[in-house]
Parts: sequence; C-alpha cells; structure tokens
Amino acid sequence: MKALVQRVSQAAVDVEGERVAQIGAGMLVLLGVKRGDTVEDVERLAAKVRALRIFDDAEGRMNEPLGEREVLCVSQFTLYGDARKGNRPSYVAAAPPEVAQPLYERFCGELGAKQGVFGARMAVELVNDGPVTLLLEA
Repeated sequence: MKALVQRVSQAAVDVEGERVAQIGAGMLVLLGVKRGDTVEDVERLAAKVRALRIFDDAEGRMNEPLGEREVLCVSQFTLYGDARKGNRPSYVAAAPPEVAQPLYERFCGELGAKQGVFGARMAVELVNDGPVTLLLEA
C-alpha cells in the first residue's frame, strides 16, 4: 500500500463537475492498494499518516502531527503503475477494485477522512503548502 501525502492549505475533488468533498488546511492523501495488502497494512499506514510531523509548531518548524486538521483521501491505483518496459504503464500490481475498495474505505475511516468517489474519474484541486509531499509505503 502506498500513500502520497501532501500538506495542503486546501483541497477538493469533483466528479462530473460536481464537488463531492473539500477540506481546508490538512492533508491530501492519494492512496494506492496493491495485491496482497491487508487490514493490518491499512491500520499501520493510517497510524503513520496520522502521526507524521509535517505541520509547523509555534517556532515554525515541521514538528506537529495532523491533530484536528482535515484529511481528503483519493483512491489512486496509478501509484502502482510500472513503466519500466515501454511507455505504457502496466497496473498488474494494483489490487482489483473488489479488494481495493474495502481497504480504501477502511483507511479513510481510520483517519476520519473525507473521500473522493472510488473508481470515478475525478478532478482533484489542491494548494500544496510548503510544498510538502511524502511517499509512504506499508
């Protein structure tokens, strides 16, 4: 499981021109689920994301965890795209939707995250704060 975490001042996701979720200051998480991922992977990665100290403390240093800030999580199977051979990525490592969706929803639940629409074509807007972007793996 991979989580591309971005510290944002705001983020939103639209589906077919309609806003389905938005947040203020917090994290945008793009989540990829691979074949073989488990509930234990979800719990471990969600705990890591929650504990990441990427927000400024009183002295302006990145030393604060998520706390009461918001999270927007978007499913992102393309994080498991493999373009080592040729120019068209292969997505065989990504979990099939019937496996990925319940794990994605569990991850969102663990973080109390607002969600995109699983499997939909989404337009994601964000203002990356810093910028701060980290790739985490379980």
